[in-house]
Amino acid sequence: MLIVFDVGNSETTVGVFDGEMLRVTWRIMTDVPRTGDEYAVLLRALLAGAGMSAEAVTAASIGSVVPRVTQPLTDACARALGIGTVTVIDGGTSLPIRLDVDEPLSVGADRIVNTLAASRLYGRDAIVVDLGTATTYDCITADGVFLGGVIAPGVRVMLETLVRRTSKLPATELVLPRRVIGRRTEECIRAGVIYGAADAIDGVVRRIKREWPGAETPMVIGTGGLAETFATLCEELEVVQPDLTLQGLRLAHDHVMAQR
Repeated sequence: MLIVFDVGNSETTVGVFDGEMLRVTWRIMTDVPRTGDEYAVLLRALLAGAGMSAEAVTAASIGSVVPRVTQPLTDACARALGIGTVTVIDGGTSLPIRLDVDEPLSVGADRIVNTLAASRLYGRDAIVVDLGTATTYDCITADGVFLGGVIAPGVRVMLETLVRRTSKLPATELVLPRRVIGRRTEECIRAGVIYGAADAIDGVVRRIKREWPGAETPMVIGTGGLAETFATLCEELEVVQPDLTLQGLRLAHDHVMAQR
């Protein structure tokens, strides 16, 4: 089995593949400092809780945008768990996509594997909207050329910044408001953040489509923790694939192994 790690700024999503089937996923906090040994203990506990043996996991694929986490996690997989093959995906990894941007080595691992998965799974020009700590818009052609994209503040970042930078606005849970016109302060905040973000997503996607270099209109794929929530709010999101990044990590690992 293959274990994959999508290390984001706020959360790390962990998944276990048995062949092409995603058996189980977990989300853990990224900003909790952990040593390699602590990661190993946590991973063994997660696997045991899912009825899986750590010994059955023989390979790992890591995509990380948090460098301080990458090495302890790699150590946990390689030494503490005894995983024989650990693949760390970054801008220098040889993959069947071409990063047609000015600074390819600066492209985040999450954006690389998202576009790899979109091109391989859908075979069409695509815009991948990933709703994480940042909201990213990644543009990939059907033949695997990464054109670049857009990086914007994430929905939770907008909410936290609004509350932190104002004196009287209360901390508010990020839940879908029942109406746009709020009658309580919390409702006003939720409406402003959520509906504002939804319209921003639609607007940015439409601008990207107007600049698209090919004749084909790209499909729009939503992923990330909030994708399913915004699928009901955004007119431009056509497909929601919450596990797109994990699938991309699997595809990247398979390609790297086939090259060896």
